[in-house]
Amino acid sequence: MLEDSKYMRYAIDLAIKGEGWVNPNPMVGAVIVKEDRIIGKGYHEACGKLHAERNALASCIESAKGATLYVTLEPCCHYGRTPPCTDAIIQAGIAKVVIGSNDPNPKVSGKGISILCKAGITVKQGVLKEECDKMNTSFFHYIITGIPYLVMKYAMTADGKIATVTGASQWITGEMARRHVQGLRHKYSSIMVGIGTILKDDPLLTCRLEDGRNPIRIICDSHLRIPLDSQICRTAMEIPTIVAATATDAVKISKLESLGIKVLSVPDKGGMVDLPVLMRKLGKLEIDSILLEGGSILNYSALKAGLVQEVYAYIAPKFFGGEGARTPVGGEGVLLPENCFKFTAPEVSVLDDDLLLRFKFTRGKI
Repeated sequence: MLEDSKYMRYAIDLAIKGEGWVNPNPMVGAVIVKEDRIIGKGYHEACGKLHAERNALASCIESAKGATLYVTLEPCCHYGRTPPCTDAIIQAGIAKVVIGSNDPNPKVSGKGISILCKAGITVKQGVLKEECDKMNTSFFHYIITGIPYLVMKYAMTADGKIATVTGASQWITGEMARRHVQGLRHKYSSIMVGIGTILKDDPLLTCRLEDGRNPIRIICDSHLRIPLDSQICRTAMEIPTIVAATATDAVKISKLESLGIKVLSVPDKGGMVDLPVLMRKLGKLEIDSILLEGGSILNYSALKAGLVQEVYAYIAPKFFGGEGARTPVGGEGVLLPENCFKFTAPEVSVLDDDLLLRFKFTRGKI
């Protein structure tokens, strides 16, 4: 029905307001309709706060008894950080629930719908399902796999360089593209770089958007080379920071921890941090998504390990040249074209003078 799509789309618009704030929870929006009038609406505003359904019920301008609830995700039915939404829906006397996405969480999957049906509530599923699913790609991946959804981002020239032969890289893209990247830092739970980036650029790795959320900072630093006077170390008390290392230098670890940094011990793999093991450790810390802003070696390692789910490639209409100038992906590389890391055809956006190509993972290295 057209009316169902209209109200679900409104719920989607509400849900997106929670982007960046709800992780590791999903974005969810809810609209309550009675006699073709919206009498309540809400969305999940932040992790730990009330879910969309309860916010919508609390906002109702009249009794919700007999009304229809439109919600982008199957209502939860278990006690987590907040009580079950199914209880609130039943108690409010809602007559019908229209759902966009099914929740893959084993604690909820199908159970929320079953509880509502047993209570005599009519349930309709799959309205604008594709749009609702797309909104929570990171959440679904994290819930199903237990590891973060990893997005690789880089900026390069039209001839494929991320820096000149001298290593200079600021700035390749323009202001609009750089602002878009700040939006990604807000959207995803964490940002990951290698120690080379810290030693070369001494970055803060924060979100510079007004009212934006800083991501958790993750540094892959096998030998604990991070300088104690780096910007990362100086701001670790204010911004959650993780250093993943293979070294077991108790003195350096103690100093880092005294600065507020969490040090994760990870096995060595080829002289580097074992990324699959690190992903599992980060998943257990409820880090559901990572924006990888690594150098060419870390990027290749993530690709080789089959961890990259999506790529944001910002391309500037510039040429640097130089055989020694770095490219986005280094490492030993593949030997034959058919051994490539395959992604989907890109979504293309124009950001002033620059292009953004967005690729999705299709399959691992053949």
